[in-house]
This record gives sequence, C-alpha cells and structure tokens, in this order.
Amino acid sequence: MIHWLHRPKSPLVAMFVECYWMIEKKHGAERAQFPKLNPDPSAHLIISPATQPYSYDVDGVCASGVGSHLLFPYLHTYQLDHSQPFIHLGIKFKVGALYSAVLPNQSHPRLNQIEPINFPALILQTDLNISCLLNLARSNEKACSERLDNLLVPWLSQFKPDRYSELTSRALQILDSAVIAEMGKTLHCSQRTLERTFSKVTGITLKQCQSMNRLEAMLEYLAPLSKEEINWVDVAFKFGFSDQPHLIRYLKSQLGLTPNTYAKERGLTIDIYGGITGLKAK
Repeated sequence: MIHWLHRPKSPLVAMFVECYWMIEKKHGAERAQFPKLNPDPSAHLIISPATQPYSYDVDGVCASGVGSHLLFPYLHTYQLDHSQPFIHLGIKFKVGALYSAVLPNQSHPRLNQIEPINFPALILQTDLNISCLLNLARSNEKACSERLDNLLVPWLSQFKPDRYSELTSRALQILDSAVIAEMGKTLHCSQRTLERTFSKVTGITLKQCQSMNRLEAMLEYLAPLSKEEINWVDVAFKFGFSDQPHLIRYLKSQLGLTPNTYAKERGLTIDIYGGITGLKAK
C-alpha cells in the first residue's frame, strides 16, 4: 500500500486545502479488508478511476457508488470496504472551507454525506485525464502535488470567504488549546455569535470539532506505542480526561471500541484520508 501526504505550495490553495494524500492497495496486499475511518471535521474530495467502487458503512447503512466523490465532514466512524485493489487521490480541505465553495447544486454546510462528483467539470478543467493524474500520483508525488495546485487555482479563485468564515478561521487557530466558554471574549465577540457562526460555516459545534481534533491527536500519540507500552491512566491525564472511565466512554462513543480493544485492533481503525498514518505532510 503506497501512501503519501503533501501540503499545497500555492498560497491561494493553502487558504482552503490542508493537504493532498494518496493511498493504493495492490493485488496481493495483506491489509485489513474492512478498516474503519475515524470521525473528521474536514471534507475530502476523493479522485478515483471512473469504474472503481467505494463503500462507507455506518451501523449497517451503506453509502456506495463508483468513481470520484466528495466526502463531507462526518461525526461517526465509517467502515470501509478495502477487500479489492483500489487507488484514491485525495484533497483534504480545511475545516469549513466548503462554506465558501462554488459547488453544483449543493447547500452548505453538509454532514455525514457522500456525493459523486465530476472532478474535471468541478474545477473547470474539462480536458483533465483522471487516469494520467492517478499515474502521476503513483510515480511522482511531488509533481502530482504541484499539478493539483495548478489545477485547483481557477476553481478556488471563485471561493467567496466572508466575515463568518473569517471568524471561524480565527476560532480554529485557538480551538485546540482554548476553553470554549471563553473563546468569544478572546476573539472580541459574544459567545453566542461565535457559536452560531462556527456552526453556520462548519456544520458542527466548537465542542464537536475540539473533540475530533483531540481524538486525532490522541491516536497519533498512540500510533507508535505497543499494547504493553500504553498506560491508559497516563493517556487520560495527557489528553484532558477526568479519569480513565471518562476516556473509556469517549473511545466507545467515537470509535465503538474500548481502550483495550483499540490497543489490540488499532490496525483496523484508521484515519488514512489525510490524517493518522505515522506520516507527516511534507
């Protein structure tokens, strides 16, 4: 399985895009066939071959299709179908970025939805050959990232940030270290205005976003540790949980797993779409 992450170099693209990523499973690869995708406050535009199937399952409800698609921010853990070979080239947007977007027949914000997308038409590049782009992703990750920068500029130039998205961006910069109830004062607005603006732009609450960010940070911390090296009391303290039972309830609500089960089966719980992999975006 090939996997890379790169940050955009274009200043315009970097206003809206967190990173690019690529993942591929080849014939004969021994990987988890039905891994889980952790909750994510970011949207992802996933570029795939036109006939390649995708499947996202939550509690027996499955969203499936073929080809490229938009994965909107999601609050629940998805189970993926990786039983067959596949390739995905992804664009991970910054939280709330699609609020300013030009998208066909879409209202925003949207949550927990997967929509098929015509990627060349969306980005105003109708002569784009998806197969060539995917081959470039396989052979030269740096050149592919530069190509994506160039492809996205015409589309992103049409994005229209406003005062709501600007306030949300400022809130996101301090969210992970802030006491939510005090953020309005820090950002020189009422707490009610901040809460309503953040939900308007992102579709989620400040608390939900902070919780998902904390989960990502915690799983990144745990990734290199063996089951025997993990001290769950220390983990609970490090990530701001009042005690170990609080951490247990949190993991069960977010991943559907207890800490011990996660430690045993963490290979089945992933955030490959631009997130927890042990790789850092370049």
